[in-house]
Amino acid sequence: MIIFRYLAREVMYTMLAVSSVLLLITMSGRFVKYLAQAAAGQLDADVLFSIMVFRLPGFLELVLPLGLFIGILLAYGRLYMESEMTVLSACGFSQGQLTRLTLIPAALVALFVALLALLVTPMGVDRTELILNEQKKRSEFDGLSPGRFMSLSRSGAVSYTENLSEDRKQMQQVFMAGQASSKGDVGVLKAKEGKQLDHPEFGQRYLVLNDGYRYEGKPGHQSYTVTKFAEQGQYLHVDDPGAIIPRKADRKTTLELIGSEATSDVATLHWRFSLPVLVIIVSLLAVPLSKTNPRQGRYVKMIPAILLYIVYLVSLNAARGMAEDGKISVWLAIWGVHGIFLMIAALLLYWPDWMRKLSYKPDRQEANHVAA
Repeated sequence: MIIFRYLAREVMYTMLAVSSVLLLITMSGRFVKYLAQAAAGQLDADVLFSIMVFRLPGFLELVLPLGLFIGILLAYGRLYMESEMTVLSACGFSQGQLTRLTLIPAALVALFVALLALLVTPMGVDRTELILNEQKKRSEFDGLSPGRFMSLSRSGAVSYTENLSEDRKQMQQVFMAGQASSKGDVGVLKAKEGKQLDHPEFGQRYLVLNDGYRYEGKPGHQSYTVTKFAEQGQYLHVDDPGAIIPRKADRKTTLELIGSEATSDVATLHWRFSLPVLVIIVSLLAVPLSKTNPRQGRYVKMIPAILLYIVYLVSLNAARGMAEDGKISVWLAIWGVHGIFLMIAALLLYWPDWMRKLSYKPDRQEANHVAA
């Protein structure tokens, strides 16, 4: 128990440190993407935190297996470098015992990953898609910020408002500039106030401007058309609010996937069950790959080990894609990849012992003793 607690503590501490760094890198990249969309007016800045929270379980279920894999490599690599593993081996502690003790914390991580993959992540993906679909229903003027010039992505125009109400419907001192026609004419519009109105029957949205001027003409020419208006309405294009949002396989609960016969749903179901298996197999791979010679350095096997993990994960993703397309059976695709890397782990674990037994030749005295 003392040895187990020592090994488990080393592995878990290292895994948490590595996983934290990997999670920070992954979430930072995705957050920058959402932040750019918010700056362009495609997303409301108020929903960024909610999106990242709902995406967190999906990041964790992929980061934790890699964090455990690297954690075992680093923790056991240090023990080999400082000859602690040599002392344990001299005291009769075999690699088989090391593997069995390693599988105990790996099983705990696998259970946590299973909880995320089967229950938590689908709910997070569903909530994220609902938020993003709600954002798609926003008009271009919903992304305006008072006192700032904003580029409207659909029309290519530039808009500005001095003041904006809390519900983002009422605007004061509105300015808009953009291309007025295909002939190269430019239109500039200035209004004292504006508001967004929804049609009660058809659900369409309009921008109504009051007390303003509209200027149209070609740059470089003196001929301009000036129109004064008391009220002007403009249709705002938004996605159909009543459109049915398709439920992708990743958004469905595990119970819904179990009762489905669609190839994408079946592949997603097996993918979720395969993630805990991934944790166990990478732990078996990490134990022999962590064995290093003190003269070589503790990082000598890190690059080939990480490359092996990348090949494993890419192969698993490719197998899932082929199973979703119906090109190959899900059992042969996803579980076939797991079987291949399980055999690689078995070879790495037991190949040295097999070779030692095959190359062992008893001396003459021992042979005579056996014959007697």
